[in-house]
Amino acid sequence: MSTPFYVSPQQAMADRAEYARKGIARGRSVVVLQYADGIVFVAENPSRALHKVSEIYDRIAFAAVGKYNEFENLRIGGVRYADLRGYTYDREDVTARGLANVYAQTLGTIFSSNAEKPYEVELIVAEVGAAPEEDQIYRLPHDGSIVDEHGSVAVGGNSDQIGTYMDQRHREGMSLGEALKLGAEALSRDSNGSERTLTAEQLEVAVLDRERPQRRKFKRVPAAQVARLLEETAAPEEGEDSSKE
Repeated sequence: MSTPFYVSPQQAMADRAEYARKGIARGRSVVVLQYADGIVFVAENPSRALHKVSEIYDRIAFAAVGKYNEFENLRIGGVRYADLRGYTYDREDVTARGLANVYAQTLGTIFSSNAEKPYEVELIVAEVGAAPEEDQIYRLPHDGSIVDEHGSVAVGGNSDQIGTYMDQRHREGMSLGEALKLGAEALSRDSNGSERTLTAEQLEVAVLDRERPQRRKFKRVPAAQVARLLEETAAPEEGEDSSKE
């Protein structure tokens, strides 16, 4: 009689975590940065049909990397949760913290269950406040843990290198153009240290704009406006360099 193959619980969880991380690393990165008037989302995504960044509720947005069908199911579930809570109680009771807790429970349950594979996704849930200090950004890895982020955050691909690059250059009070340019520059850096040039058509950009008069603060930024913002931000820097010469 053959002896059953034994795998310790610690090894099984480590294998599941490694499986999920490899799947997430294959996806193109998404970065989220705070700027003076809100929060900007920048994703390397040439598709105009399959979005990595989406609106959840009035002041809340969602970004994800990994397997599209898995994070799309989570996005739809988040929208339903927000709509039901806002209808049952009050619109102000729908918060990024509450939504992050719901996602954490779902991801944690799936990750610890041996009946199905872990989700190959990493999420960001952000809420814009009335002032910059009230903004909330939460990162949720594949295992359902919650990380409270400030300033800037990157997920997917070579997120560690991208995150370090942004942390060294991000500052409070940046304009939308400055934050967008920093995000695009960070995404253009490959894991081997080389740099690429990303055009506006290759970027998916959206903002949570606290100055927007409508109740819904989420707004997508079209490619033409992205290109104009990048050019306007680059022009002063070129002028400064020429004046130094």
